[in-house]
Amino acid sequence: MRSREADGGAVPPEDGLASRQWWHTSIIDMRPGVIRYHGYAIQDLIGNIGFAQMAWLMLRGELPSARQGRLLEAALMAAVDHGPQAPSIAIARMAATCGVGLNNAMASAVNVLGDVHGGAGEQAVELYQDVAARVDAGASQEAAVRAGLDAFIELHGKFVPGFGHRFHPLDPRAPRLLQLVDEAAAAGAVPGRYAAIARGIEAELEARKGKPIPMNIDGATAVIYAELGFPAPLARGLFCLSRSVGILAHAWEQSRQGGRNKGPIPRQYIPLYDGPPPREVPER
Repeated sequence: MRSREADGGAVPPEDGLASRQWWHTSIIDMRPGVIRYHGYAIQDLIGNIGFAQMAWLMLRGELPSARQGRLLEAALMAAVDHGPQAPSIAIARMAATCGVGLNNAMASAVNVLGDVHGGAGEQAVELYQDVAARVDAGASQEAAVRAGLDAFIELHGKFVPGFGHRFHPLDPRAPRLLQLVDEAAAAGAVPGRYAAIARGIEAELEARKGKPIPMNIDGATAVIYAELGFPAPLARGLFCLSRSVGILAHAWEQSRQGGRNKGPIPRQYIPLYDGPPPREVPER
């Protein structure tokens, strides 16, 4: 054993403990012949739980109830795709025509799931939780909704995440997801308070705008994630997980269709130029 002096005063590691502790995790116990997730052996999980339940286990450390698992699965499957007009899907298809692999196309698409495209679910959960905190502090739900909306708009601007849709007067996914939340609440699987808060926000927006501003997919899945107790940042991560399925499907389809270097618009359409008119380079 080397002396303290030889190590500059540091105590040498015992049996490689320092190396083992370099990364430490409560998620997986992996040793030769052993794979356990939060204590559950992989061979016992295979064939007995689904992908959504596995995602819950990995993120939460425990298995969900059957109803909780079905609710999470519904949220994940409902948001998988919205067509090539969605930037992430379009980027996946463009990347596929550039000669990259499926993983590169998927990574290119997932990388644009930011605050504007992909972040609405996280923001909606934050809004719902803010309203819930105001109710817990003693405000009525109506007053909490108004105050929460005012605070959010003052901080982020007029666009309220989770409500309204540029294509759908009524997003067909949202009512069905809310129906599943209501059923789960009636069975005692979730509290139901965030569904009530979201509906309160929907009603307040209609009163303010003078027309319906229906909940969209982001607002409805945010209800589910909030009801299930997921922190707001995980709403974005779960959306990325969900949308990756559609991204993969479109990247694969485009790779089968062929095409080379396809940009965002057909090549016969030239983007509008609004810079200076033609001019000569000055002589030096």
